[in-house]
Amino acid sequence: MKKIYLLLICSLIALNVYSQRNKRKTTFNKTSKETDIFLHKQWWLGFKAGPNLSKAVVENSYQVISPTNYDVQEISKEYKDFHRLGSQATFEITFYFTGISASLQPTYRTNRFVYTNQYEWIDVENNNNRLVLDYEQDQKTAYLDLPLILKYEFQMSKVRPYVQFGYYSSFLLDASKSVTISGIDYASGGVNEFENEPIIVGASDLFANHHWGLLAGGGLHYNLGNVRLNLDVAYKVGMSNIASTRNRYGSDRLSGVGDSLDDMKLNSLALSVGCLFPLRFLGSGFKSMVD
Repeated sequence: MKKIYLLLICSLIALNVYSQRNKRKTTFNKTSKETDIFLHKQWWLGFKAGPNLSKAVVENSYQVISPTNYDVQEISKEYKDFHRLGSQATFEITFYFTGISASLQPTYRTNRFVYTNQYEWIDVENNNNRLVLDYEQDQKTAYLDLPLILKYEFQMSKVRPYVQFGYYSSFLLDASKSVTISGIDYASGGVNEFENEPIIVGASDLFANHHWGLLAGGGLHYNLGNVRLNLDVAYKVGMSNIASTRNRYGSDRLSGVGDSLDDMKLNSLALSVGCLFPLRFLGSGFKSMVD
């Protein structure tokens, strides 16, 4: 009888081990299938932010002052390209499928661009009596961007480079202008340098409510477990006029100091860092991309 009990116990142990092995194999196969879906198709949500630099591309130039005895080019504006920092903050929604992503990235963006010009008055009877005035106009704009972007990601290890192309539509939120006047007065019996307090005015009426453009760039994804760290570079090329043609001379204070906004397009170079989170998780111990 003891031998029979011992045989039954051994049989039960062997049956239990066999069933556990089959269970593990089934679970492994199921997990592998889910893993394959996770790796090749995924929704990502994330946030990124960083600085940008801007360049104004002038199409038509306008002046308040019309000279009669010298060339208008002597008082033309000189733009300082990529001179002062703006910023952007982006909420990213991306659908990824086997290396290709479609991304919607609502963005709050601020840009700054600067131009200068110079005026000189000379006493026709005494050329030593003259006044030189230097004007620096600093424009600050804020936009809501709605870009639609396509990315191609190169399949590598944890660090994955990508290229991107897209279209964006921008809506004006706010704008302001700061005009600083400095100069040299030679007409007071000496050489007197001076700088006035900046004239700061709201300028939303001087800019178009909407413009659009194209963008291109690239970046890197670094896969850290289920999370993606992101370094992104994008160059935006404006395709429409950002100035309001109807309200070009709408500000009395700016017209009074000889300022009018040119017809221009706005380009910008943006650098952003951020992170992305997958909407579908397999488990706390699973890594979103194979090492």
